[in-house]
Amino acid sequence: METLHHDIKALIIDVLNLEDITPEDIDTQAPLFGDGLGLDSIDALELGLAIKNQYGIVLSSESEETKNAFYSVATLADLISSQQ
Repeated sequence: METLHHDIKALIIDVLNLEDITPEDIDTQAPLFGDGLGLDSIDALELGLAIKNQYGIVLSSESEETKNAFYSVATLADLISSQQ
């Protein structure tokens, strides 16, 4: 799971062009939006598309499970591993 966490962090940095951040700077348990990493709704769309393409999983913007999965790197990893 550590590898998946690192891969998700690297994907976030790459997709959102966060040049001054390394994967080690992102707390696995910290919120991705708001007070945590500070991502916004546009970032969520871009990240969702990248995750869908990278891991071949189904994401629904209306699904409560998907909304909850975007809370942190750890919750995204749980969603990805549950669908693979």
